[in-house]
Amino acid sequence: MLSQLNAAPRLPEIWPALPQSEWSDTCAALQLWMQIVGKVRLALTPPTNHCWNVTLYPTVRGITTSPMAYGNLIVQIDFDFLDHALVIEAGAGRRRQIPLRPMAIATFFDRLMSELENVGAPVHIWPMPQELSRPIRFDLDRAQRPYNAEYAQRFWRILLQTNRVFNVFRARFRGKVSPVHLFWGAMDLACTRFSGRTAPAHPSMPGLADRITRDAYSHEVSSCGFWPGAPGVEPMFYSYAYPEPTNYAEYPIEPDFAAFDKNLGEFVMPYEAMRTSRDPDAALLSFLQTTYEAAANCAHWDRVALDVV
Repeated sequence: MLSQLNAAPRLPEIWPALPQSEWSDTCAALQLWMQIVGKVRLALTPPTNHCWNVTLYPTVRGITTSPMAYGNLIVQIDFDFLDHALVIEAGAGRRRQIPLRPMAIATFFDRLMSELENVGAPVHIWPMPQELSRPIRFDLDRAQRPYNAEYAQRFWRILLQTNRVFNVFRARFRGKVSPVHLFWGAMDLACTRFSGRTAPAHPSMPGLADRITRDAYSHEVSSCGFWPGAPGVEPMFYSYAYPEPTNYAEYPIEPDFAAFDKNLGEFVMPYEAMRTSRDPDAALLSFLQTTYEAAANCAHWDRVALDVV
């Protein structure tokens, strides 16, 4: 009995399963909730190169905007996936919470706008979703959406572990490199390395203004990320180069369950194959490193100057 009382609490699985068949509807709802919160961050932060001011960040409890300024008032919005609440905080201890539960997108939108006003930071955002094929205005989307707390928490835990490994990879580069951050348009956690050379204007992308893509891809990049999937498409890690250099798609990469996807135009590694491999961390780092080498070697980056040896 004493040994049972003194036993350490059982830790959750490091890389939990995230099958789209189980969490597809929650994933879709979370994406729209994060877009609403992300647009608040867009409204309250000065523009930064490559749209880095709009991103969200994993925390030990969920996902945060980090502090934002409304005049001289500092505001922060957090998704808390332990208590399953959206937490809005402002100066002088002003704090509001919205329970994360099944609800319409319009309900979430109305509650957040109301609570921001209650803490003294009324914000107006453009209420149209981004990067979706048939968007419905946030304030008019009144269909009830599910929320599976278990799978929302699994998604957050994967983001935390991915952030951990990505930061190891990020530290191996002394050139310009982005933070590890979550883009709420597609809900992917990404990190981007830059060669230092400018790039040709990026082609138009559905659901995004040209000025956004041309700012994001103004310079030559090798970018990697984790994407949680969509109906019929399982979660994956990805890596791509812009502009894509000659022979890039044929470059040998690791591990052997990763490959170049011609339809997506990027290297992909299924999350499920990675998490069930003998050493998931090593598999992920190998994918990140070899796909970066594909971009850097094929495009003749100055790796002596850029890489940390």
